[in-house]
Amino acid sequence: MATQSVATQGSRSTERATIRAKTLRTDRWWIDPAITFVVFTAFVIYATWAAFNHPLVYGHGAPHRIFYAKPYLSPLYSPCVAHGCPSDVAWWHWDAWQWLSPALYILIFPLGFRATCYYYRRAYYRSYWLSPPACAVAEPHKRYSGETRFPLILQNVHRYFWYATLVFAGILTYDVVLAFIYKGHFFLGVGTAVMLINVVLIWGYQLGCHSCRHITAGRLNHFSKHPIRYKWWTFVSKLNHWHRHWAWASLISIACTDLYIRLVANGTITDYHHVF
Repeated sequence: MATQSVATQGSRSTERATIRAKTLRTDRWWIDPAITFVVFTAFVIYATWAAFNHPLVYGHGAPHRIFYAKPYLSPLYSPCVAHGCPSDVAWWHWDAWQWLSPALYILIFPLGFRATCYYYRRAYYRSYWLSPPACAVAEPHKRYSGETRFPLILQNVHRYFWYATLVFAGILTYDVVLAFIYKGHFFLGVGTAVMLINVVLIWGYQLGCHSCRHITAGRLNHFSKHPIRYKWWTFVSKLNHWHRHWAWASLISIACTDLYIRLVANGTITDYHHVF
């Protein structure tokens, strides 16, 4: 009898506990998903507006005035590959799809990278899909298939987006170099500082990615046999510890950098700079 009692007490149930309350938590657990919802939605709205707010078609004057203020180029339009791109920063003039903003096909990879990011998954799963809204809070969904079915199974391409956005991070870094060295002179201004901060935050988010941590040395069984990769893994792990902060700071920085360049380009504000 004693043996049977112990076995019964030690068994685990595969069903959830029957609790009628939505949650037993008494803290303000809803604040974090609410803030995430507001900030992320605001960025999506702004990025959509910025992408479509362009006169990159023939007969509309100087189209680049909304995203380029010498020598500053908006990160949402880099690399600039459209007919209306200024010659100073144009990679090539692509006449096809001239009615389509370059921001739309440029942002496919950075946006895909962030949408499949391990941290952002947690953020929007809780804030938008309420799956679950917070720890120890019931979710409204009756079934949960995880990321094993379409469309969430596409989250597995995250690492490939990481490779693609590594190129874009390099291009944005190149834009900063062009901004500092403009027409053979050292150009120092508020805009160069804004662009530099933006690139630093992007690299912090890029290199702190969970996929980057796995790529550097995540599959090694013996760190002692690979000292260089271990050092890289240690560095990436330190960045990964603050991955959430890098993610939000870089996201906000991209929008602020684009907004600053737009305001300088249309003459709303003045960029203070000095040419050496």
